[in-house]
Amino acid sequence: MHDRYGNDVLAAASTRSPGAPDGSAHHRRRPTSQPRPAERGLVVEEVQTGWVGAVVRVEKSGGMHLVVLEDRQGRTRSFPLGPGFWVDGQPVELTAPVTSRAPAAPTRTASGSVAVRGARARVARGSRIWVEGKHDAELVEKVWGDDLRVEGVVVEMLDGVDNLAEALAEFAPSPERRVGVLVDHLVPGSKEQRLATAALRGVPDGTVLVLGHPYVDVWQAVKPARVGLESWPTIDRGTEWKIGILRELGWPAAGPADVGRAWQRILGTVRDFRDLDPALLGRVEELIDFVTA
Repeated sequence: MHDRYGNDVLAAASTRSPGAPDGSAHHRRRPTSQPRPAERGLVVEEVQTGWVGAVVRVEKSGGMHLVVLEDRQGRTRSFPLGPGFWVDGQPVELTAPVTSRAPAAPTRTASGSVAVRGARARVARGSRIWVEGKHDAELVEKVWGDDLRVEGVVVEMLDGVDNLAEALAEFAPSPERRVGVLVDHLVPGSKEQRLATAALRGVPDGTVLVLGHPYVDVWQAVKPARVGLESWPTIDRGTEWKIGILRELGWPAAGPADVGRAWQRILGTVRDFRDLDPALLGRVEELIDFVTA
């Protein structure tokens, strides 16, 4: 059977203190320890004990790095990583092996789409996706940003559905310049639905698609568990919704600056599409398909 240790080349050296004179010029000065990675299978001798073994692993215990050596009988023993070892008759300072590798490129984007490796952002299309405000735009960018860059789709802020009719008249949508619009609280009988319906009058068929989610604000599209809630609370009429939410959460709620900081805190909890409600996911995906068709 093959002996992975081979002949004990350290036996002669271990009977002599490092640097002891033997009449040879090679032993007149103590050799300097050289750094050597403690790679698995490397056979070394621990000078103080004379233990000879192959490196099994490097581990951390009690705040220090240890190298585990296994002798030819299968026994193991741990020693502090560093100086005090010999390899092939030469003193070495064992160092941790280089095992770090660049993290593998993700195979999926935050939206769950297949990631396109090495893809450059496409030149922007004439078509656009419009959202009502800054928070909507930031959430769409965080989850669908990679997909939108590959497709060459620009997301722009509408600053409220009240401006939709005027914005469409200025943009002049066409089959080559489509517009997908994401509207908050687009439910039957709502003010948002009436404004959206009026804005679409006179627009060429197939050039504009208005979709929405049922939430009062896009904050509610984030699953409440991400901020420690079982559900998003109901805020009394007459109280600004976001201010009411901050009070329910026990967060500072003095004004717009606190609202902005709170949103960044909420947005920071969103890791990918799984942290969003499906009612938003489906609408955004449908809008992307519409403007890239």
